[in-house]
Amino acid sequence: MSTAVEAAGFIMCLIGFLITGVALSNDYWKISSVSGSVIVSQREFENLWHACAENSAGIANCRDFESMLALPGLCCIIACSWYGYQVVQEFYNPLYGGAKFELGTGLYLGWAGGSLCIVGGSLLCTACKRASPAGKKGGYPAKKVYTATARTDTESTRAYV
Repeated sequence: MSTAVEAAGFIMCLIGFLITGVALSNDYWKISSVSGSVIVSQREFENLWHACAENSAGIANCRDFESMLALPGLCCIIACSWYGYQVVQEFYNPLYGGAKFELGTGLYLGWAGGSLCIVGGSLLCTACKRASPAGKKGGYPAKKVYTATARTDTESTRAYV
């Protein structure tokens, strides 16, 4: 049972790290929303490293940020949640004068990858066994104890024949 749990935890962690990597490289953490009946010829999107504006011809103009973050596991969930919270607060704030953005694919991938890393790591932790059972002292197996009794001549002669 613990081997299956350990294998499942390892696979979940591996998939979680892969999804987290995809989420970090995804450009669409925040996407401009089209609310109302106004036709928009420009779309804006943003992630942790740059903000871009793309026109209707598909040409994007990007501005890079000075940041290089590595976000494994719980850090990824915290970063995605904080970023998502900021996007939602700006979206519902009536006094915010800038462009309204919605949650993008990168945030959902980040939440999924971070969750898989946490669940997989938890399964790996539960699959660990103690080095020595509670009933035994020390981790060495019992060895045969030799006594100081002398062998008979018949046993010693048979041993070499």
